[in-house]
Amino acid sequence: MRDAGLSGMTGLVHAFFTRRGGVSGGLYASLNAGIGSKDDADAVAENRARMTATLGLGAAALVTPWQAHSAEAVAVDAPFAGERPRVDGIVTARPGLAVAVVTADCGPVLFADPKAGVVGAAHAGWRGATGGVLEATIEAMEAKGARRGDITAVLGPTITQPAYEVGADMAAGIVRDDPTAAVFFAAGRDADKRQFDLPGLIVARLERAGIAEARFVGRCTYGEEDMFFSYRRTTHRGEPDYGRQLAAIALV
Repeated sequence: MRDAGLSGMTGLVHAFFTRRGGVSGGLYASLNAGIGSKDDADAVAENRARMTATLGLGAAALVTPWQAHSAEAVAVDAPFAGERPRVDGIVTARPGLAVAVVTADCGPVLFADPKAGVVGAAHAGWRGATGGVLEATIEAMEAKGARRGDITAVLGPTITQPAYEVGADMAAGIVRDDPTAAVFFAAGRDADKRQFDLPGLIVARLERAGIAEARFVGRCTYGEEDMFFSYRRTTHRGEPDYGRQLAAIALV
């Protein structure tokens, strides 16, 4: 799926891929991009090749970090030669290189400053989003020549508030560190639970960072099983593993 917030920009290609159109089977059906999943490695490689082909690029042009729910971001000019860095934001100013993240409920955020020719991607779960991965990705883009006021960011399919129950203690910890986050928690079914609006928090932090535009595509990974993988849905069902979506962006 594409997004109108970035699709009108010239000089770049991007996509928030769904789980459809791949070769994986079973729990991973069918477009699983997760190198870290227990899916057949050849199937994952073919899926990723299909996704980069959709972007008009070769399989070797796809660059994803080793995601660790961190607040770190790196800039890249070429595919990783060895072990991938354990970071959750990745940016580039190199045309023809697709920077990407994988998700299965966490927020995939794609960034673009087409004037400066800099793009980025961030994996924003609650730890990364509250820890600063969004801001770190913006800063990494600025280090490559982007201007904050020219950056557009779009949040792709993410678990939404009705499906995202968290503990009251976790919610209190987030609000203690950032009182403005209180509006993103609603009462849960039990006194010790809260419903967390992760997309709302992500967009608010992006707006607070001073970029030109931030928006959410409005799609829930948990609720749309035929379209998206979901870690939480898999956990609720007691399934042994889960697939991952890919969100990618490249300059052309």
